[in-house]
Amino acid sequence: MTNYLRRILAGFMLFTAELTLTLVIGVLGVVGFLALGREVLDQDAAVFDARAFHWARHLLGANESGWVEKVTFLASRNFISTVALLLIGYFLFVRRHRWYTLLVPVVALGSITLNLVLKNTYQRPRPLLPLVSASGLSFPSGHAMISASFYGLLIYLVLTHVRQHKALRLALVAGLVGLILLIGLTRVYLRVHYASDVLAGFTAGLVWLLIAIPLLKQIEKSVKKRYKYAPQLAEKQPE
Repeated sequence: MTNYLRRILAGFMLFTAELTLTLVIGVLGVVGFLALGREVLDQDAAVFDARAFHWARHLLGANESGWVEKVTFLASRNFISTVALLLIGYFLFVRRHRWYTLLVPVVALGSITLNLVLKNTYQRPRPLLPLVSASGLSFPSGHAMISASFYGLLIYLVLTHVRQHKALRLALVAGLVGLILLIGLTRVYLRVHYASDVLAGFTAGLVWLLIAIPLLKQIEKSVKKRYKYAPQLAEKQPE
């Protein structure tokens, strides 16, 4: 009985810690985004954005737009849509984890939709003299927001599924985090976004991910509890 109570207490403490951390990060993310938005509206981020352009060019090199465009393509809507469909097919037919088939499009499509809403709310024009063609509004960066939410989702999947191979898990997480940051840097390098756009995109994407995952997990638990004998809800457990 004592061991049983200890397990319950340990589970409760872990749940409380995870919930607290999620709420703290979410609140800080919202506050950070609103602060960036105010800086943009008040045009107080001009010096920071101008310095970021020079810093990005110095860091990546003056004539490296070829591979930079390939990296930035990894957060384009066409690429993300293709990868999302492949993930949905994998979880639907291979892993038979039907709730992840819902999580993937909710995160991807929700991020795109929210980005369009935020862009039309702030109405910030793109930087002058971009190195590649770009259309639409600038704040927040769609590539940064989509990369933070979608590749952030992949990080979540790695952490929940790759449990027995710690070195592989660490390498995958580090690689995905590096990819997210590099995509944001390429947007500044190509002068299609200000650095403040990218930071706001990262923040909004992270907040959206923190909302979508717990919300869908709660819906999953509620439906399973209600229809726990329904065979169509059976799914494989993560390895």
